[in-house]
Amino acid sequence: MKTGDGVDEAVRRHPFLEGFAPMFFDALCDCVSIHRFTSQQQIFQEGGEADYFYLIVSGEVALETFVPGWGMVTIQILGAGDALGWSSLFPPHDWQFTATTREPTEVISLNAARLRRIAEADHEFDCELLTRAAKTLYQRLLGTRKHLVELYGMRR
Repeated sequence: MKTGDGVDEAVRRHPFLEGFAPMFFDALCDCVSIHRFTSQQQIFQEGGEADYFYLIVSGEVALETFVPGWGMVTIQILGAGDALGWSSLFPPHDWQFTATTREPTEVISLNAARLRRIAEADHEFDCELLTRAAKTLYQRLLGTRKHLVELYGMRR
């Protein structure tokens, strides 16, 4: 997508990229597209190839995992402003969860292979991207911890 079609502006405005060095936006905009999903549509499935990193523009996405004896269990709900798909940034590049929309959802999709190539070629870009991914992972870990405390607290 090229400048002028609105995608580059959506990328610049997304909270995950707030404060991102301006020199990196051209590289980012060369690997993005906008995707729209209907309600209850699967974005990706646990165990599949993690080929995109997503920035949620609008809507809600449930991160789920399969638990034997329970079926699919929602781990966390993500919404506008959140990033989705950190598995695409780290080997073995397999989805660790299933992501299913809870309502119509629009995302900025970043081609993960291209994103990784940009990161390999530019250490500053790599550091910036991974620092932001680490913050996302930390927030997910806290959210999962909270969910587990609530779940096990109900069993008493």
